[in-house]
Amino acid sequence: MAIFELEIGDADVQRVFDAVCGNCRRQPLVPNPDYHGFPVDENGDPIPEAIENPETQGQFTHRKVREFLSDHVISWETKQAKIAAVSSIDTSVVVNDPNSE
Repeated sequence: MAIFELEIGDADVQRVFDAVCGNCRRQPLVPNPDYHGFPVDENGDPIPEAIENPETQGQFTHRKVREFLSDHVISWETKQAKIAAVSSIDTSVVVNDPNSE
């Protein structure tokens, strides 16, 4: 398997993460899977409705880049398959008016 790498300057890493996370709407808080409509657990300890997103900005950015590349391959190959399929079809048709001379 090939490895595709990018190098981002140290001073720009956080900017890239912020940009991708902002543009792709990464949420800093996500629903708490342990919250079931009750604000406290059986011991009376608070259960927040939302927790800090367990997917880091870096993980999110890597996932979005992989999705971007995958989506583009799917789009391109689908377009090429449609072009190939249409080019191999005989679309000519003969339509005559039997009442004309």
